[in-house]
Amino acid sequence: MSTFYEVALFGEFFQSDFQAILNRFTLHSESARKMHSQEIIFEPVEAVAQTVDAATPIQRTAKIAPVQLRCMRELLEPDSGWVMFSHLKAEPGARIQGASEATIRPTVVCNVTGDATRFASALGYVKTVEFHKRGYIFRRGPLSIRMFQIDPIDPKTLKPIPAHADAPWQVEVLTTPTRNTQETPLSHMVDAALEVQRLMKGLLDLQKRDS
Repeated sequence: MSTFYEVALFGEFFQSDFQAILNRFTLHSESARKMHSQEIIFEPVEAVAQTVDAATPIQRTAKIAPVQLRCMRELLEPDSGWVMFSHLKAEPGARIQGASEATIRPTVVCNVTGDATRFASALGYVKTVEFHKRGYIFRRGPLSIRMFQIDPIDPKTLKPIPAHADAPWQVEVLTTPTRNTQETPLSHMVDAALEVQRLMKGLLDLQKRDS
């Protein structure tokens, strides 16, 4: 089975630049809407279990990064179910064309029917972090551009805490997971992401991320 890859760029800005960045994304996108997603991160049980002497997690002691599972659902769409996905280590620039300019990472995605937490538990994973993302999502060709602030979860009420007004905004420019073939070369996806980088130049710095 051939591997699916996601191409991505990332950025961050503060509230003072919000309106200008919102206007530019809207101007150069085919559609825009509000987003409010719930996201949960899971790690393998053995990655969070303690060693016999309760020192450090077993996988981290061996310097092996655990493979995370992420579950996400869009709360503004009543019929939207959970989507589970996992990213592996980003490809080095020498391996795939374009990886030196944008993050290219192997990605596995599947839809989950029912309770995502129970499904992840059945796979041997435990919940480690939960948060909400509130903001906007833009569509531009093969790209999904997400602009959001993160609401953490209150450990007492288990409800999201609205982000502070001065909290930074996060931006993710993402492609749909795609196979690298002659018909759908990843270089085309990289070019699409880099075009957004150029469109936002001088206003928002969009860069690759190694992890």
